[in-house]
Amino acid sequence: MQAPTPRFGAYRCPIGLGVAVLRWVEWGPADGPIVICVHGLTRTGRDFDPLAQALAAQGHRVICPDIFGRGMSDWLPDGALYVVPAYVSALLPFLAELGRPYDWVGTSMGGLIGMGLCAVPGTGMRRLVLNDVGPFIPASALNAIGHYLGQETTFADVTALETHLRHIHAGFGPMSDEQWRHLAETSARMTADGQVVQHYDPAIAFPMQGVPLADVDLWAIWPACTHRPIQAIRGEHSGLLNAETAARMAEHPMVRLATIPDCGHAPSLMQGSQIALVAEFLAAAF
Repeated sequence: MQAPTPRFGAYRCPIGLGVAVLRWVEWGPADGPIVICVHGLTRTGRDFDPLAQALAAQGHRVICPDIFGRGMSDWLPDGALYVVPAYVSALLPFLAELGRPYDWVGTSMGGLIGMGLCAVPGTGMRRLVLNDVGPFIPASALNAIGHYLGQETTFADVTALETHLRHIHAGFGPMSDEQWRHLAETSARMTADGQVVQHYDPAIAFPMQGVPLADVDLWAIWPACTHRPIQAIRGEHSGLLNAETAARMAEHPMVRLATIPDCGHAPSLMQGSQIALVAEFLAAAF
């Protein structure tokens, strides 16, 4: 079977005192129910290609943006703007332009953006998938991310980058060689001198540098999140979404919880069982 062909889009979003272009890849019929899939801190929307293709085959319009400073989207002139509240504000006009309700699938940072949108009335979110993130993030997990994020590493080629990704993202869980290669190829950017670097602005690390990182506690906005059905997904060995936080989330009747074995932070959502989990949730009647 021939692989589906993606489409590409762009939208000028107000952020800070200026404007930045948000770019995305999308799959499926333009008039299908909308699913927006948003990646983690250093990743891009192409991480969702397998999930997006599966959902598109079921009739969804799946939009996978690169958040500012990553992939195809504009870099920001001020590193202090690389924070979730700024992303939430910047995305509101884009979501309004869609003109229809949508479901949100967010991995890590993408889930935090989704939670932030839940705190804004009238954003049109129907369902929320939180992939290995929740209302509490321990400082230890943030410090671990800040450690590798602050390393500006160049690579001789995409294969060397792939080796690096296999190490820092071992928590994604079991993945095929083809899947790792896909992540490497969609994460790579060529510099003027022929070196390979990861496809993000090094300044995304700015908000995590030079200050002690404390626990993040977002329980105050959790009630707003639970106005819609939520599928929480936790990697069995995750240090970012700990078991206690996941269990507390699952106490709410609107929340389903699935724990993915042999994964840490964060399940890749590339495996068949993980794709089926998300697809079943998005298709369920509530």
